[in-house]
Amino acid sequence: MVVPVFNEEDVILTTHERLTSVLDGLPLSWEILYVDDGSNDASPVLLDKLAEGDSRVRVIHFARNFGHQLAITAGIDAAMGDAVVVIDADLQDPPDLIPELVAKWREGYDVVFARRAIRFGETWFKRATAAVFYRVLNRLTDVEIPVDVGDFRLMDRKVCDVLRALPEHRRFVRGLVAWMGFRQAEVEYVRQPRFAGESKYPLRRMMRLASDAVTSFSTRPLGWPLYAGAVAGLLGLLGFAAFAALFAASGKMMDVMALVLSGVVVCTSAVLVSVGLLGLYVGNVLDEVRGRPLYIVDRAVGLRREASTRE
Repeated sequence: MVVPVFNEEDVILTTHERLTSVLDGLPLSWEILYVDDGSNDASPVLLDKLAEGDSRVRVIHFARNFGHQLAITAGIDAAMGDAVVVIDADLQDPPDLIPELVAKWREGYDVVFARRAIRFGETWFKRATAAVFYRVLNRLTDVEIPVDVGDFRLMDRKVCDVLRALPEHRRFVRGLVAWMGFRQAEVEYVRQPRFAGESKYPLRRMMRLASDAVTSFSTRPLGWPLYAGAVAGLLGLLGFAAFAALFAASGKMMDVMALVLSGVVVCTSAVLVSVGLLGLYVGNVLDEVRGRPLYIVDRAVGLRREASTRE
């Protein structure tokens, strides 16, 4: 089990109790690897106590907050089982579904992801933006990423090994898993409200994740400035023809000024859109060529093998 944690002191003990209850019912050996993503509440202390009381619990503490996707990456890097289940700590994804994921894996599937059939406890805005995001992303990319699916999933060891070999810094894990292929199956579930605490994915982080997803799996937006320029040019020609006709009919100087101003606005908008899109991709290239580690581990508790960084 890989469980990313960020400021979950209100729920982490309950989460651990439910996870161990479910895992103890499986005829398999297991371990839980918590990844503390730079929490600044009591989560690190609680996690260390859990590790001290159970040899099957291991903890990775980041040196700072590196983000949800890199916390998942660190957990997969350190996990050593034949299969790895990724689940968030907030109990919106039910641990009771894990036996169904394991059953599908035993049928021969390499990836078993959990699809949200119903989403309780989320605002209409978040539900709407999530629905739009997945559908737009699939139209932009050549990789079909499952709709209404988060990071709650089971992955076979060979999938985890391939995932560990992928070098991207701006990581969108669910997209990378979809890109890899392998035999994949789904299990539907009802997503519950948070057990306690507040969402760790505010609008700013959601926008960052969406940006990483699009720029990591699609180059089509690079062609948008061409179309925007073509449309702007056509509108400019039409506007010029219309204002020229009005000027010829009335002879008013205001018509000429309106023509100039409208042309400037259209052209400036096209340039800004172009520069903004190119900037997103250049930013991703810059992150890759820097060669910085994906994350830095401050300390680890109970790991059989430790690493301070991931290149």
